[in-house]
Amino acid sequence: MKMAGDSRFPDLDSNGSEKNEDIEIIVNVGGVRQVLDGDNLNRYPGTRLTELINCLSGGYDTIFALCDDYDPGKREFYFDRDPDAFRCIIDVYYFGEIHMKKGICPICFKNEMEFWKVDLKFLDDCCKTHLSEKKEELEEIARRVQLILDDLGVDASESRWKRCQKCIWKFMEKPESSYPARVIAVLSFLFILISSVVMCVGTIPELQIVDSEGNHVEHPTLDSIETACIGWFTLEYVLRLISSPNKLHFALSFMNIIDAFAILPFYVSLILTHLGARLMELTNVQQAVQALRIMRIARIFKLARHSSGLQTLTYALKRSFKELGLLLMYLAVGIFVFSALGYTMEQSHPETLFKSIPQSFWWAIITMTTVGYGDIYPKTTLGKLNAAISFLCGVIAIALPIHPIINNFVRYYNKQRVLETAAKHELELMELYSAVGKAGAPQNELEDLMRERKEGPSCSGRLKVSHSDTFIHLLSDEKHYRTRLQSCK
Repeated sequence: MKMAGDSRFPDLDSNGSEKNEDIEIIVNVGGVRQVLDGDNLNRYPGTRLTELINCLSGGYDTIFALCDDYDPGKREFYFDRDPDAFRCIIDVYYFGEIHMKKGICPICFKNEMEFWKVDLKFLDDCCKTHLSEKKEELEEIARRVQLILDDLGVDASESRWKRCQKCIWKFMEKPESSYPARVIAVLSFLFILISSVVMCVGTIPELQIVDSEGNHVEHPTLDSIETACIGWFTLEYVLRLISSPNKLHFALSFMNIIDAFAILPFYVSLILTHLGARLMELTNVQQAVQALRIMRIARIFKLARHSSGLQTLTYALKRSFKELGLLLMYLAVGIFVFSALGYTMEQSHPETLFKSIPQSFWWAIITMTTVGYGDIYPKTTLGKLNAAISFLCGVIAIALPIHPIINNFVRYYNKQRVLETAAKHELELMELYSAVGKAGAPQNELEDLMRERKEGPSCSGRLKVSHSDTFIHLLSDEKHYRTRLQSCK
């Protein structure tokens, strides 16, 4: 690369005898002037810079098809593009690969590469990973925006039952859609808490009563509260199942499986209580009912439906399987080694508590996890030294994966907040562009924008954006409109 003032285009004779490799072209990208050698540019003949070498013989129409402006006196090509991205892209002509500069939006950089007609295969793998993450964010924003637009839209061709299903689904699944929906969400949250408290209080002996057979059973008042909670959970589950747009996906969803497990034990217990006595012994029926009542603890997991923090924690643990696997491996190796050493070192003591290596596993577990119940402990000097080393190794092993898990939790939580804000900005921009493009429009611009979106691409031209904007492709390709992504600016 040379400075712009050091060279000029060579004069071509009428026969075009001057070779392309000897040509130097001057480009001005965003106010930054650079001189590029033809021999380097011709290494990649399909790119826009290579096409500039042969465009002079084609006239001004050919020139302006490739650039924004051209100065015949200086033979300088002008481009209204990002100069920082251009500096990164021209590296492909000299080094054969491209590294994206820190601080540049990956989607904008991809658009710049497409403008300069440079294939994405020249982008380094680390930058491709960053680009893939940004694409996933755009798709998530597009999905959220599309869901909001679908909720706001009303399709007149749908039957009354379909419209009723949508209303029930929004009412039960989307608390942010209306004030009554928020009230239902709060009530559901309270019923979960009440049911969990009743389950715990029902086990207090002072609050139990003795039935005719001398068995301690829950107080009738607590049973009534439990029945009311189950009635609410059942009604909620049935309404959500009926209104679900995809019932198979609904039934196989993890949270809905938890809801089913929270409800079924109650009804199975009723069936066993009233009909099971005729088919099996009363003792077996009581044991089965007691086992089913323990399954009520699954209701506490229903709180995850109403808590973004619990959902974020679940995601962080799912993304941290590798770190958790390393933790379990470290602990397993440490438990095996230290329990074997503890058993060997304690055999010389006449009152040893280490009877076997499998029994020593329990001691190694409670020592490495810093619990230390004290039911089994070493009595020899070597055994105590082994216990001290196992304690220190356990602390280190447990502390190692904590940092990655916390990072995954914070990263996902912040990402969800950013995506939520970006989706709101998208809707605000769409409403703004719709209002600007229509004089004397109705007050509800967003609903009008949805009507335009369904009419086709002829109405989408009212949303004016510049060529350097970043578009959400999922919305632009399928719904015939595009919108500017603020989160990438």
